[in-house]
Amino acid sequence: MSEKDILKGKRVLVVDDEPDVLETISDMLDVCEVHKAGNFESGLKMLLNNHYDAVILDIMGVNGFELLKNSNARGFPTIMVTAYQITPEALKKSIDMGAAAFLPKELIGEIKELLQEVFLGGGKRLWWLKSLEKTGPYFDRKFGSRWKEQHKIFKEFAKSKEPN
Repeated sequence: MSEKDILKGKRVLVVDDEPDVLETISDMLDVCEVHKAGNFESGLKMLLNNHYDAVILDIMGVNGFELLKNSNARGFPTIMVTAYQITPEALKKSIDMGAAAFLPKELIGEIKELLQEVFLGGGKRLWWLKSLEKTGPYFDRKFGSRWKEQHKIFKEFAKSKEPN
């Protein structure tokens, strides 16, 4: 199965309080069956009453971390996206809570490729090793080149990338 085919027909829930973000992601994932929710309540209802191959959650505006708990409980690989909670702490919390990926909205153009990677990786917890290869330079510019040294999980990532 090609990377392009892996998305075809997948059921994806997108929860974001910004209608333009919902439409943008839906357009980018045109080969998927995309369900959209614009607030916490409708997002939670959809999470609890449907099966999804993946879930994409905004952090702010829709209580994304609470939705992440529910998504994980249902076994749905979940990508966290945000425009305002772009901090090492939000990234760490996403990882600790079991998110499959974390993507700043400034990089939303990467969502299709990132979702493909999540599916190809089986939604496993090691997502961020590959994901952070792509988003790491963004975070380096945003937080400074030494941001990974603040938390054990990021130190382990940096160490795993050192040449043997």
